[in-house]
Amino acid sequence: MTSLTFSPSIQESSSFRCKLSNNKKFHRGMAACIEGSTLKVGTRRLSFNMDRFSTTNQTAVYQLVELSKPLQHPRICERDELWLKMREEAMRDVEQEPMLETYYRNAILSHDSLEAALAGHLGNKLSMTCLPGSSLARVFLWAFLEESTIRSAVREDLKAVKERDPACVSYVQCLLNFKGFLAVQAHRVAHSLWTKGRAPLALVIQNRVSEAFAVDIHPGARVGKGVLLDHATGVVIGETAVIGDNVSILHNVTLGGTGKAGGDRHPKIGDGVLVGAGTHILGNVQVGAGAKVGAGSVVLKEVPARTTAVGNPARLVGGRDNPVKLTNIPSLTMDHTSFVSDCSDDVV
Repeated sequence: MTSLTFSPSIQESSSFRCKLSNNKKFHRGMAACIEGSTLKVGTRRLSFNMDRFSTTNQTAVYQLVELSKPLQHPRICERDELWLKMREEAMRDVEQEPMLETYYRNAILSHDSLEAALAGHLGNKLSMTCLPGSSLARVFLWAFLEESTIRSAVREDLKAVKERDPACVSYVQCLLNFKGFLAVQAHRVAHSLWTKGRAPLALVIQNRVSEAFAVDIHPGARVGKGVLLDHATGVVIGETAVIGDNVSILHNVTLGGTGKAGGDRHPKIGDGVLVGAGTHILGNVQVGAGAKVGAGSVVLKEVPARTTAVGNPARLVGGRDNPVKLTNIPSLTMDHTSFVSDCSDDVV
């Protein structure tokens, strides 16, 4: 399997060192971020030896560096504070767990932009014997280069996970280990390919994401920014589904069809919606902005904005004629149980 991996020794890659040494723009960006081979964090200087950087797949990594040139900037660290923060977090992790040095160098510290790191990481995660990671990485990176909306959404998604999920201890851990985040970013690229008429490649990416992350999002589905798929296992999102901005969705959620309709047949989820674990929303139904759907619910009809739907089949808390209105944005508070006080006393 071809992947973007690195070896600790640099002695075997003199030609690759020459290519990188001639790439002045690359070195300016890297130097601004790592100050040679170390980085100050607070008052402590971390000793990460970037001179040991090398690769067992020299051509693939050099091509990725070349492709990412449009994302480079002489003062990249001042321009992209989030990426600088992620590099600091990566170096701290390496200080704490030296055995992860090669892995972190491969995934984070050899790259000079968030987009290049994400493209390489997704390429490795989704590769297979007949679909090399280096080829997939180039596809992801070209999509990031081509569409500024994707680049913006990636950052908003990172912030969403860090702010809403107490299990997320750092941005770099989100990029490396949170499969919900990775699945959404791969979907953004698949959706871009889908809209450009490149359905075969889009469907292959969908399938690989389903196999690797247990998240099945049709490339035709439209997903906003600031989206959190928490845990993410078992999430299924159909072709004509639409998800707004700042939405939080838990595991084992289905945004599916009823099985008997064609055309526009999947749910539309408004901004700021929270969808609890194990929920199934079926058919071309609207879940209004700021609404909340309790865990395990089955939604078959419209959920008005700022209301709470629970149960199987789902019912509105307070009744459809006079539903209880939410005062906070549920996807941001991540409060799954506030509706209990508005239910009958026999709820346990």
